[in-house]
Amino acid sequence: MLPTSSKGRMPSRSNNPVFPQYLRRIIKWQQMDIEYTFWQMLHLCTSPKVVYQHTKYHKQTKNQWARDDPAFIVICILLLIVSSVAYSATYDRSIGHAVFVVMSVTCVHFLLVGAVVATFCWFVTNTYLREETSNSHVVEQRVEWLYAFDVHCNSFFPLFIVLYVIQFFISPLLVAHGFVPLLLSNLIFTVAISYYHYLNFLGYDVLPFLEKTTFFLYPIGIVIIFTPILILSGFNPSRYLMNVYFSQWS
Repeated sequence: MLPTSSKGRMPSRSNNPVFPQYLRRIIKWQQMDIEYTFWQMLHLCTSPKVVYQHTKYHKQTKNQWARDDPAFIVICILLLIVSSVAYSATYDRSIGHAVFVVMSVTCVHFLLVGAVVATFCWFVTNTYLREETSNSHVVEQRVEWLYAFDVHCNSFFPLFIVLYVIQFFISPLLVAHGFVPLLLSNLIFTVAISYYHYLNFLGYDVLPFLEKTTFFLYPIGIVIIFTPILILSGFNPSRYLMNVYFSQWS
């Protein structure tokens, strides 16, 4: 359970101009550090703690936890578009439906769900998880909303690799009938979703002014509990999602 809030006010977003500058840089490729972004993406899949160690350095040099470079989000969106087009080209020849899939994946799966998750985590961390300090000379620190969205983006990328890329190549096996496809489908979803929440935990655990960040690991336990239930009930998440978007398997 969340600790009781001891703050008398709702968390508020900073009034600094970081967010408008961030949006303006989206259309300026020459200002994006593409090489560093791919380095982060690689290490999020292999050594995620290294990425968040660099987040500490960023705080020391830029005086903010959130990225000031939108390259990570831009590249994620481009990769999602490519994967959506690949799925559509393979399982549905309709251009109109391909546009629908692209918009659903980028705008709903990544941006909208990410904004909701980031807002929830931003609210919870600022309201319930900040450490109490009795020193009035200590500068009050808060989780930036843009940092919360960065954490979602970091957590989403390995999930993208598993559920959008790897699943694409083995989808003929995953959507087949039988126990093995059912088991494999549930296992890859369990791994992807659990790793998403683990990275979410790391993103907030690195902040020195937060406590009880193990709260963000609780969803992993829920996923592990429900996985055998879904397997025993015969629910195949890969087949279900392919039916939702392409209606080819019954």
